[in-house]
Amino acid sequence: MRRRDVLAGIGSLGVIGGGAAVAMNGLPAPSTDDETNETETTSDATIITDPISIQTLDAPGSTAGEVSLPATDQPTFIDFFATWCGPCEEQMPALAEAHERIGDDVLFISVTNQDMKASKVVEWWQNNNGNWLLGMDPDQQLTSKLLRGFFPYAVAMDASGTVQWSDQGRKNADQLVAGIEKALEGGAE
Repeated sequence: MRRRDVLAGIGSLGVIGGGAAVAMNGLPAPSTDDETNETETTSDATIITDPISIQTLDAPGSTAGEVSLPATDQPTFIDFFATWCGPCEEQMPALAEAHERIGDDVLFISVTNQDMKASKVVEWWQNNNGNWLLGMDPDQQLTSKLLRGFFPYAVAMDASGTVQWSDQGRKNADQLVAGIEKALEGGAE
């Protein structure tokens, strides 16, 4: 009987630890096994060799249409998020501040890979005071190339499409700006 209690206690610790990880970092993003050659991974960085078209939505700070990522003429910052992700929602003020501080020097976009109605994404965007470019990647073309962890996930690429910084989990504005500045510098230290 005592052994069962110990095993139950160990199992409970795993559940609590997993729950804490999800609460802090969000759930892992779904991945796809795409064999196309649109990315190149070197020992140091991922490079997007063929830009990927993302649908943009008519929302505050964004217009309906399409954008190619990464931008070919300037650094690109991508915030991968999901509307069900608590840390993504909590990070929105930091993203707004980072966007304001960086200005137009970078193509700044938040992208969700959720396969849902655009109106629901826009509603979430409005409720969370988003005010920059908003995109959807429901077929996960971009997501499968760049997302390497949990939501929220941030990626900063230089003008050549080389990832200069990426990280998972909620960030403050200073952390986001520092990552974006790496892309502005082209990775120079």
